[in-house]
Amino acid sequence: MTVFPPEIEALASRIVSEFTQRNLKVATAESCTGGLIAGALTEISGSSAVVDRGFVTYSNRAKVEMLGVDEAVLDSFGAVSRETALQMVAGALRRSGADLAVAVTGVAGPTGGSAEKPVGLVHIAARRRDGRVIHREMRYGDLGRSGIRLATVRTALQMLIEAAG
Repeated sequence: MTVFPPEIEALASRIVSEFTQRNLKVATAESCTGGLIAGALTEISGSSAVVDRGFVTYSNRAKVEMLGVDEAVLDSFGAVSRETALQMVAGALRRSGADLAVAVTGVAGPTGGSAEKPVGLVHIAARRRDGRVIHREMRYGDLGRSGIRLATVRTALQMLIEAAG
């Protein structure tokens, strides 16, 4: 029995294989996915060669304390924003030994959405230590909580592959 859908498992397997060959380490900074990205990677045998660490920063306080997200950014833009995702991914790199990091923050629902930040809105950032940054604002719609979280994991893994070049 596998924990994740085949597409996610295939992406995670590709990352573990390719990043092992290239000696690349990964860190994750997760809010709405609650550790599922790290979980998908560590589901793959041999992932210890690739996964450096994961930060589950569900609360704003955790984002500030664990990743160094600026409280002024959270106050001005909110937790679910491009600015917060970019600070999260930068913090994950600063506070790890990883070569690449990915960060996600969003509204998985079914509650917590608003007109400005609806359920299904997720900001994802991937960054290489050399400074290359990718950001995507995803609007998955109301796929249900699990659907939004799994879609976010899939996109985050794809972005890690893209960021690795």
